[in-house]
Amino acid sequence: MEFWVRFWGVRGSIACPSPNHVRYGGNTSCLEVCVDGTSIVLDAGTGIRNLGQSFLERGVREAHILLTHTHWDHINGFPFFTPAYAPDHQFHIHAGHLVDAGGVQRVLAGQMARPTFPVPLSALQAEMDFVDFRAGETFEVGGARIATAPLQHPDGATGYRIEARGKAFCYVTDTEHVPGERDERILALIKDADLVVYDSTYTDEEFPSHIGWGHSTWQEGVRLCRAANVRRLAIFHHDPYHEDDFMDSVAEQAAEEWEGAFVAKEGMKVDV
Repeated sequence: MEFWVRFWGVRGSIACPSPNHVRYGGNTSCLEVCVDGTSIVLDAGTGIRNLGQSFLERGVREAHILLTHTHWDHINGFPFFTPAYAPDHQFHIHAGHLVDAGGVQRVLAGQMARPTFPVPLSALQAEMDFVDFRAGETFEVGGARIATAPLQHPDGATGYRIEARGKAFCYVTDTEHVPGERDERILALIKDADLVVYDSTYTDEEFPSHIGWGHSTWQEGVRLCRAANVRRLAIFHHDPYHEDDFMDSVAEQAAEEWEGAFVAKEGMKVDV
């Protein structure tokens, strides 16, 4: 069985290519999941550009792209996803928060419309399927079962659980918790998972000044994973102001807090 995850972008809010963002990476959210040869892409932040180059080199011609939501940092790499311009490729783009807002195709087309971008969505030569669903629904991709849940984030967002052959991987970003309360929808989604990627934009100390921004903390991720009997937690969606030295400190503190926690780095590959 082949079931692994590779991080192509781990940053939140905005890409930050600088000498102080080298060890953890500066590209925004994009993950690649491989389940027995089926390629699943989670979000289309700036990290998807490098993923596209890798697809071309490896001959990957079809993938399902699951979007958590369509804020810029999660879709602004899509126009630079080179395989989408190739006529012999096929991509299925899923979103769970836009059924009542015109659908995901409309949003992606708007991002690529003049005067903000010179190449329209209609210029893509790959076969494109746009699939809208409501967060909370379940569907199948290849041999994987995809469960979803709505998240607490401005304009809505969707969390994903990918299951195959008794293993489970969960992607839970962007979401905001209420201090002292556990989000029951997230607990149900991640229960007994082997690996959870969680929105850890802030620390507990930073969180009070960012209430309403739609993000969580690595400490809350640890609390949720412990309560849900999760094996491992990947700390993810790093704030652009959290430079390498800061993230080194987070990694050290998290490892001391719970041995199952680690900080996601761009380029990291993890077996589920």
